[in-house]
Formats: sequence, structure tokens, C-alpha cells
Amino acid sequence: MTFSTTPPFGDGVLKPGAPLAYHRMAHVTGRHRWWRPPAGTVTVVGMWLLLFMVVYGVAYGVGSAHGYPEDSDEAIDFGPTLNTALDLTYLALAIPVVLLAVRWVGGRPAGTVSSVQGRLRKRRLGRYVLVALPVVAAGMGAMMLVPAGGETAGTSGEVWVGLDRYLPSLAMLMVLVPLQAAAEEYAFRGWLLQAVGGLFRSPWIAVLPQAVLFAAAHGWGTPEGFADLVVFGVLAGWLTVRTGGLEAAIALHAVNNLMSFALAAAFVGGLDSDETAADLPWQLAALDITVIVVFTAVVLWLDRRSARAPGVPDSRSATVGAEAWVGAGAGAGAAAGTEGFPPVPAPPGAAEDAMPR
Repeated sequence: MTFSTTPPFGDGVLKPGAPLAYHRMAHVTGRHRWWRPPAGTVTVVGMWLLLFMVVYGVAYGVGSAHGYPEDSDEAIDFGPTLNTALDLTYLALAIPVVLLAVRWVGGRPAGTVSSVQGRLRKRRLGRYVLVALPVVAAGMGAMMLVPAGGETAGTSGEVWVGLDRYLPSLAMLMVLVPLQAAAEEYAFRGWLLQAVGGLFRSPWIAVLPQAVLFAAAHGWGTPEGFADLVVFGVLAGWLTVRTGGLEAAIALHAVNNLMSFALAAAFVGGLDSDETAADLPWQLAALDITVIVVFTAVVLWLDRRSARAPGVPDSRSATVGAEAWVGAGAGAGAAAGTEGFPPVPAPPGAAEDAMPR
């Protein structure tokens, strides 16, 4: 496994015109300082907690006013569909939080956390989704046939919820699950990977910590489940650096979660389960890791193939050009000749930047 990394310089300063890999995008303006990653991390956590409390408080007030009961955790119980929608919304709040932290604390365009091109590359995202769909579907089909915990997955006597209940749940999931998955990618493969990469040149030093933190954030279930999440974090981080953006990681994460949630929603009590990939037994964890590895291999093959195509510019790294970004001002973009940088608007809340386990 190799990366295309920023060449080291004796003075520790990235020179204008030098190639800049994704994990080093904190240096893209030439204004990076050591304090920005820790200050930004505190900002991300603080802002997310604040937004979480606001949304939670509003939901609690509305639920109380309409007579919904409290559950064992003293939260309002809206029922499985609305409870799941709220949980997904809480996580999705990380998207605007990360974008604002990149812009305000990182001192660079918000889109630089999406990719080296300063935006979410939608064509790449669509291509990677098409890769993820059959790979994840095949993996889940295999999981249904593998004995785990004394019975075959998917054959434990689940009761179909009925079309009238399933369709509203599915519609909700199709809207919110991609945002939830993207939010986790922006937080871990985006902010954390670039925060560490802003301090260390090695991509592995940037990739490994976020993978372990990603697994830890899902809780401790089984050793195999934890390992599965670490593998996902490592390979998703590797793909992010190699492809120059979050698109591959978002595609796999969103497709995997959407299929998992859609399957759970089809059966009575499916959305009430607290289990995640952290709770997988070794048989299912092994299959899930196989899915991740196959997806990674296909994406890398496609990336190499497109990079060899004549007339296709390499979009896996950016160029250090402090004058192009710092001098952008309000509404200006990078110079037309700057490799990999299309015009990027200055406001931190630009719509294309904000919408992207």
C-alpha cells in the first residue's frame, strides 16, 4: 500500500506549487498553524454538542406537548420510525459543524475537507455508489446464509411490518441515512484525518488514529466487530487519501447503512435494535471485511484506469498555492491554471459544500 505524499522540505514549510495530498489540505492556503487542529477539534465537538442539545430539547418539548411517553432513558419515545429519524438527524448535524470549523478555525475554504478539488465530486460519488451497490448487496445476501449465534441470519422468525408501515420508514431512511453516513465521514475521514495530517506528513499517521476512534465511537461489542470497524476506518481513510476525497468512503458507508436499515425496518422491532457493526460475531465480521476489501480493490482499479486515460487530469492531489486561496477574497476562486482547483466561493455555508457506518 503506497500513498502519493507531499515531499518533505528542510524548513518544514510547504512551498507554493508543491503537490498536496488530501491529508495535507490544512496547508492549502499557506496559513496553517499548529494550534488550528486542536482548536478546531474542540470547536467541532462543542458545536455538535450544542446543536444536539438544541434539537434534543425541541424534540422533547414537542413530544411532551403531544403526550408521547418517556422511555427507560427518560427520552421521549416517538416510536421506532421517528426515534430512528431523530438519531440519524443528531449525527447528520456533524456536516455543517465540520464545514464551519474548516472555514472558521482552519482558515480555508470549507470544500477542502470534501476533496482536493475544493468540492464534493458528484460524478465520482455516483460512480462509487454504483460500485458499492452490488458489492454490499452480495455481502448482505451471503450474511443471510451464514449461521451466527446458533441460527442463520435473517431466519429468526421476524414478522413483516406491512407495506403501510414500511414505505414511510423507507422514505425517511433514504433521506437521512446518506446524511448520517456522510456526517461520520466528514468527522472522521474528513476533519480528524486532515487535522492529524496537518501536523504530520505521513499519511499512515493521519489514517490510523481516526480509524481507532471511529471504531470506539460505535461502542464495544465483540472483538471481531471492533476489528471490522477498524478495518473499515483504515481502508476508508486509505481510499480518501488515494482518491483525493471523501466520495468513496461516503458511497460505501451510505450504501451499507441504507441496506442495513432498510432490511431492519422491514420487520417488527427491527428499528428498535441498538446493535451496530461493533456487535458482529466473527462469521459476519469476516464477511463484512471481505465486502470492504473488494470495494476498495475495485475503486483503486477504477482510479488507476481513469488516471491512465489520455486527457484526464489527475484529481488525487492539489497544489500548494497560498496566493490563489488567500487572495481569493469574497467570491473569487483559484487561478485557472492551478491544478485541481475549480472556482470556490468564499462563504462557509456554500450549498455545494454542505450537501454531500
